[in-house]
Amino acid sequence: MRIIGNKWTGSILWHLKDEPMRFNEIARQLSGASKKVLAERLKAMEENKLITRKVISSKPVAVQYAIADRGLSALSILEVLKTWTIENNL
Repeated sequence: MRIIGNKWTGSILWHLKDEPMRFNEIARQLSGASKKVLAERLKAMEENKLITRKVISSKPVAVQYAIADRGLSALSILEVLKTWTIENNL
């Protein structure tokens, strides 16, 4: 729970499940998260090997994030949690 229980972590994984995204694309999807918090979450998720980070250009700097295998397995846990909340009307 310490790794995937942080606010925005599940949402970030959910948005990366279909395709890699750049920082600003993720920020637009998570309109309630500040860019500072988003950057912190992405860094922590990369350190925990939930996502990968790839620099795709250096001028200006453009970074792309993709879900890693560990992130996919965490996403399956979140799917079970989603099903449980629906079944229990939460």
